[in-house]
Amino acid sequence: MTSIMASAKTLSSEACVTSERPVLRERGQREVFCGLTGIIWLHRKIQDAFFLVVGSRTCAHLIQSAAGVMIFAEPRFATAILDERDLAGLADANDELDRVVNRLLERRPDIRMLFLVGSCPSEVIKLDLARAAERLSVRHAPGVRILNYSGSGIETTFTQGEDACLAALVPQLPQRDNDRPQLLVAGALADIVEDQFLRIFNELGIENVAFLPPRKSVDLPAIGPGTRVLLAQPFLTDTTARLQERGCEILAAPFPYGVEGTTAWLAKAADLWGVARSRFDDVVAPAAARARKALEAHKFRLAGKRVFFFPDSQLEIPLARFLHQELDMVPVEVGTPYLNRHQMALDLAKLPAATLVSEGQDVERQLDRCRAEKPDLVVCGLGLANPLEAEGFTTKWSIELLFTPVQGFEQAGDLAELFTRPLVRRTRLEV
Repeated sequence: MTSIMASAKTLSSEACVTSERPVLRERGQREVFCGLTGIIWLHRKIQDAFFLVVGSRTCAHLIQSAAGVMIFAEPRFATAILDERDLAGLADANDELDRVVNRLLERRPDIRMLFLVGSCPSEVIKLDLARAAERLSVRHAPGVRILNYSGSGIETTFTQGEDACLAALVPQLPQRDNDRPQLLVAGALADIVEDQFLRIFNELGIENVAFLPPRKSVDLPAIGPGTRVLLAQPFLTDTTARLQERGCEILAAPFPYGVEGTTAWLAKAADLWGVARSRFDDVVAPAAARARKALEAHKFRLAGKRVFFFPDSQLEIPLARFLHQELDMVPVEVGTPYLNRHQMALDLAKLPAATLVSEGQDVERQLDRCRAEKPDLVVCGLGLANPLEAEGFTTKWSIELLFTPVQGFEQAGDLAELFTRPLVRRTRLEV
């Protein structure tokens, strides 16, 4: 892998139709980070897990730079470097990997779960990390569980790293021995957001609540028939498929961004658990009122502004819904790397009819559309932000929306501020 950007080139660009609106489907050159980036928030979430990337120095530089880790820090991730001897087949990569893993576990006895994360180089040389994980799990059981997933940028966007990680976790979840209703919140959340949601669920009387991923790998939730799943992140396509195979029911709900999204998300669970509307209102109303007040501080800057989303994180559709529905912004185009029509249906339905929704990317064509529309704000990846700023556009880095706690009532104002900040910066620069 010679670049941290994943690219693919085909020639087709076609229109397809969802059940309610046309979607422009593009299959051209794309500009996205690879799935390794998900390690940056996952290693903070699962506190006894370690992520070992099997890749090149470029992979190591990407993660180190994006995480901003000091050289004297000891994070829960590292890279096993594939050098020229490995790539040329002059060394046995499996023997080298076993040696690295043994040394790592000796040095870090606190590790209870180890992820072997595939990359472009490991996939190019056909290194079978799934088999390596099985072999090493036998050797280090029961103290350490060793799993594998791919973070390669050859065909994926960066949030699919979390999806692949959680999909690898699902087969490890214990089977429930009863079908009593249980709520599982799927998708990595900041601890403070998780605590806020858990407190609300408890106040509503929904007490049997678990989170995936858990904070400790030893606390993997048991699942099965009777488990209802609320998605906290909109990019968990593979994870939801694995959960459904285990008998879980995926609940259709908007994603918990802003007041409206969070209220509807909580209401979906409350309705299933038979929570009275009066009790729901009593629990939710104070937090919703605080969130609306926080949004008002940003609405006067954002109302009427036109926003253009390049495909990057798969958060684009629910974020565009939030900006339009709660802050009166005008989404001009909402691009997403992959459109899961079923999971996005409720957020998609709230977008204006005039908004162009695009799936995939042909970056040159999309840049031409952006230049023609002249939006007030462009949400895009780091690879496009600086060139667009040089052309006079105001940009927002989409990756920051993953690094910042943005779900729930208490974070609604912080989420709005992420879009206000670049506009304020532009105003100050022009003075």
